[in-house]
Amino acid sequence: MERWHERDTLISTSPQMASWSPDTPRSCDCFVSVPPASAIPAVIFAKNSDRPREEVQEVVFVPAGTHVPGSRLQCTYIEVEQVSKTHAAILSRPSWLWGAEMGANEHGVCIGNEAVWTKEPVGTGEALLGMDLLRLALERGSSAQEALHVITGLLERYGQGGSCREDPMPFCYHNTFLLADRTEAWVLETAGRLWAAQRIQEGAHNISNQLSIGTDISAEHPELRPHARAQGWWGGQGAFDFAQIFSLTQQPVRMEAAKARFRAGRELLQQRQGGITAEVMMGILRSKESGICMDSGGFRTTASMVSVLPQDPTQPCVHFLTATPDPSRSVFKPFIFGVGAAQVPQVLSPTFGAQDPVRSLPRFQTQVDRRHALYRGHQVALGLMESEQDRGQQLRQKQRDLEQEGLEAVRALLAREWAPPPQELGCLFQAFVEKESRAYA
Repeated sequence: MERWHERDTLISTSPQMASWSPDTPRSCDCFVSVPPASAIPAVIFAKNSDRPREEVQEVVFVPAGTHVPGSRLQCTYIEVEQVSKTHAAILSRPSWLWGAEMGANEHGVCIGNEAVWTKEPVGTGEALLGMDLLRLALERGSSAQEALHVITGLLERYGQGGSCREDPMPFCYHNTFLLADRTEAWVLETAGRLWAAQRIQEGAHNISNQLSIGTDISAEHPELRPHARAQGWWGGQGAFDFAQIFSLTQQPVRMEAAKARFRAGRELLQQRQGGITAEVMMGILRSKESGICMDSGGFRTTASMVSVLPQDPTQPCVHFLTATPDPSRSVFKPFIFGVGAAQVPQVLSPTFGAQDPVRSLPRFQTQVDRRHALYRGHQVALGLMESEQDRGQQLRQKQRDLEQEGLEAVRALLAREWAPPPQELGCLFQAFVEKESRAYA
């Protein structure tokens, strides 16, 4: 088992746990299929982002960049040192913050994160959000393992902390991550500054709002076991079960609910072992009976993503994003990194500069309208689906037809039956967003 050494600067944690209430957002689900679980020779990644129900999630394209040595980078709350080169990325993110809930980069790395609470206290001080760590890893990591190194290095240097919702009442948590590339996946779970990682080289796997790494630890913080022993959580002998040792003895209500979602997700994956495709993953993300497609109380699934990462490096990776809430009534639209890839304005939220409630201190004292154009059209469509049966059915059929068009285009592309110029591939997401927008007009 590999053990990575900690760096000189370690983060501190507050002795106080952040408060929580039954309606605070604490749910997401991530999935990955590594051959032979996949129906094709590709790693398939998926995530539902479950957030406060009125929160808007935008899709942001970040081009590759070069940066002046010694320059600084402003994240949601704090600055960090910038690196000399960053990778292009496509991000699905809550529009008020810098980081992202999920995304992919030009090298075929995909990452999703989850909220988690452990025996390690959650500090309320502002540091890097888990979503900031996710974006930084996509911009700096060219493989899943390298992205994992990025997260653990930044975690040890800057720490994780700060409110994770746009609300004057702080809501803080630690994070778990699912990272994937063309060949493998990694689960990274954190508890304050400590962490454990598990490598997944085959089969299907999912994570939810709980620790899941048991004794199968591929890499860990060197202080993980000494700390557990010093706290009296582990006697120092026998198997070291990370999830058992670091999980809270009494789980919050939402974490108990996550156990059922985790089991349901695992069963859905097992049922399709060997035949998992992008469409299968979309079906899992749309599962309302399991709670994976969330719509409960003050929060819901606000955006979803499915990625196909072919093991053949000559084939492009394809990332399907909704940019709208409730995947059961949204369209997964394909994005491919290419020459023409650029920001799609219809899925970009307005900005408010220095007047933004996240920038004004104290934070989040006012609210602004962050809805982007596609979100507005989709909300009208959702209303019609619920109130006008005939019109609603027509809109839903248009959504299904559009999604099938995208899936068929990707199937033909990966089967080498369709070979468009790179410029056309780079504009694919733009074309499908425009088609969906016209359907709602």
